[in-house]
Amino acid sequence: MERFFKRVSNGSHPQESHSQEVEVESSKRSRIEINIADLPSDPGLRAPISDYSPNIQDEIRRHYLQQGPCQPKDHKFSFSDFGKERRRFNTAWYDLFPNWLEYSIDKDSVFCLCCYLFKLNIGGQAGGKSFVGKGFSNWKKKERLVEHVGNHNSYHYQCYKKCEALMTEKQQIQNIVLKKNIGDRIRYRTRLTASVDCIRFLIRQGLAFRGHDESEDSTNQGNFLELLNFLADHNEEVRVVALKNAPENLRLTSPKIQKDIRYHKSTKTINVIIRDMGDAAFSILVDESRNVSIKEQMVVMFRYVNKKGYVIESFIGIEYVANTTTVSLKTAIDKLFSKHGLSISRLRGQGYDGASNMSGEFNGLKTIIMKENECAFFVHCFAHQLQLALMGVAKKHGTFFIVVSNVVNIVRASSKRCDILREKQALKVIEALKSGELSSGKGLNQEIGIKRPCDTRWGTHFGTLVSFITMFSSIVDVLEEIANDRLNSEQKHETSIMLRLVQTYDFVFSLHLMKTILGITNELSQVLQKDDQDIVNAMDLVKVCKQQLQMMRDTGWNSLVDAVSDFCVEQSIDVLNMENMYCAQGKSRRKAPKLTNMHYYHVDFFNAVIDLQLQELNSRFNEVNTELLLCLACLSPNNSFSAFDKRKLIRLAQLYSYNFSTVDLMVLENQLQTYVDDLHSNDKFSELKGIADLAKRLVETRKHEVYPLVYLLIKLALTLPVATASVERVFSAMNIVKNQMRNKMGDQWLNDCLTVYLEKDVFNAIDNEPIIQRFQNMKSRRGQL
Repeated sequence: MERFFKRVSNGSHPQESHSQEVEVESSKRSRIEINIADLPSDPGLRAPISDYSPNIQDEIRRHYLQQGPCQPKDHKFSFSDFGKERRRFNTAWYDLFPNWLEYSIDKDSVFCLCCYLFKLNIGGQAGGKSFVGKGFSNWKKKERLVEHVGNHNSYHYQCYKKCEALMTEKQQIQNIVLKKNIGDRIRYRTRLTASVDCIRFLIRQGLAFRGHDESEDSTNQGNFLELLNFLADHNEEVRVVALKNAPENLRLTSPKIQKDIRYHKSTKTINVIIRDMGDAAFSILVDESRNVSIKEQMVVMFRYVNKKGYVIESFIGIEYVANTTTVSLKTAIDKLFSKHGLSISRLRGQGYDGASNMSGEFNGLKTIIMKENECAFFVHCFAHQLQLALMGVAKKHGTFFIVVSNVVNIVRASSKRCDILREKQALKVIEALKSGELSSGKGLNQEIGIKRPCDTRWGTHFGTLVSFITMFSSIVDVLEEIANDRLNSEQKHETSIMLRLVQTYDFVFSLHLMKTILGITNELSQVLQKDDQDIVNAMDLVKVCKQQLQMMRDTGWNSLVDAVSDFCVEQSIDVLNMENMYCAQGKSRRKAPKLTNMHYYHVDFFNAVIDLQLQELNSRFNEVNTELLLCLACLSPNNSFSAFDKRKLIRLAQLYSYNFSTVDLMVLENQLQTYVDDLHSNDKFSELKGIADLAKRLVETRKHEVYPLVYLLIKLALTLPVATASVERVFSAMNIVKNQMRNKMGDQWLNDCLTVYLEKDVFNAIDNEPIIQRFQNMKSRRGQL
């Protein structure tokens, strides 16, 4: 052949060709491998579709087409200068181009979803890269959007038809070649429905899916396969098409299928929550904690008012953070907002604990967010502040709680001692029932234990003191047995000291005093942890708590002394004569101050502890006196709207400058007076107990349509968070879902399981059909519906 064709050299050296091969290999390796769940919704943050591996490009396209174009409506769109004019994006354009127009909050530009998914190298046709790469932001030339669409031969139209073809299962080549008959389709649907039902049950209960040995001869194949076997045994339609009776390549039982179905269930649940939230303003509740794998997890929840006027706190997601710095937390929140197509400008409240990385005045998370959105007001968790106030008193009155903790540690040091405590308490209960001191009945006289008080557990100190009083005689008996035990000398000396201390009038007085004070604050703590609690009612409850403590200080001395004396007599403890001179234990009578027992216990003890508690409450809840909360209090419907103040409510609207324009403020001023006169004369609004009830009643009577601006003020007040108790419940659920036996669970799996486990009410309302359709449309499946 070389006689007719001369060999042509390519002019490249071996080293150059080798470098080119290495470059190609590196480019292949550098293709983006990504979790579908982490894909950003914001078109300005998306990587080009060509950067993804060709094997997953169609899956990514399906994901974005299922999700729909990113069209934020309540975002505060920024203005741009065009000569002497200032223009910005107009949300009315969404209605003109609903199927493809997308807005990027990050780049303040619009994009085309269809062209992004099926981008071709066509030069400057149809706007070139304007609607795909850098975005289009020339707001004064709306006609460019129409030009981009073009006619039926345009580039945009070709991309749009490709999107339609991708989501039409019947038009796919593999489905045309491998055309299934109607019987195969029915069997496939039955098999898929059975798997969806089993996963629905397991994920709702927070149970594990897989087993250690899932082979057919295993005695325990794991929860999923065992449940599917159980369903097949009790349902003939499932039995004839599932497991062994199904094609080996279409059993729909693989771990990948399980994860796909679980992911679609979680995604559908979150979509329902986002849809229910609509365009309403919302607040975020954030906290972080370590899971069983020692990984820092940040939980994010949304608080909003739904269309029926109910306050909703919903779980949105749990994100892994490498560290708990402010920058890391803000980055994780931005990522979550981008994932769901949300804007920081819609935030109207932030709820965190008192950690410096969260609520720091200069570099805290709340400060960074308020720099972006001045209407995202921060509220320090009321329940957390209350716990800090209680701990402030406990530390200053520390000797008593040290004794209580030591006694509890001694009694609970072994299972043998706990058994002795239970046996002695059971005998006491039987004796009391025989003597008539206790009455019998369903749910009464249950076996109780005593728990250690914990500074970070809300209400544990109160529970410990109640149990201590109830089981006091049994605890003393156990301490005596330990102190007199000749065979075991461990803790004998410490136990003898504790035994002497608890059998003194001083300890019993402290026990009853602290139990009464913590009982008053415990009621407040329990109420603050309710999901639908509003900020105005919470402020009223704090005031009521302070009033009860002040009333106890003024009139509660005699009743407390009588209760302490009766208890001492019952437990054979010497009762002090209040007229005698007081002498502290371990101090010389000669050097001790000349005080009577009455003066010490009444003035230096009783009054001092209550004053300290009031002082802590006043210092911790100092933001109650801020301008925002003082204005919010004027919305309260209690006592026939006695707190109504039009001037303060106008000022409240001015604080929410994103929601109320100058014209709105003028209309609101007239609307407020008509609103309060109308509701005064309406019996349906006469016995309301808070603004939460007021919002529901306004929706029921359709008054929210008559007074839309007033109702908007009420919704903004209800949106402000009160406590982060819902976030703490997520951490409790996380320890159930991801436990020691499931400590290798991935972050996405954990997030999906928690979403369904926590939002059962939302998930229960979702039928199998949309989940099946989403599962089918996300990938090319062997089976056809």
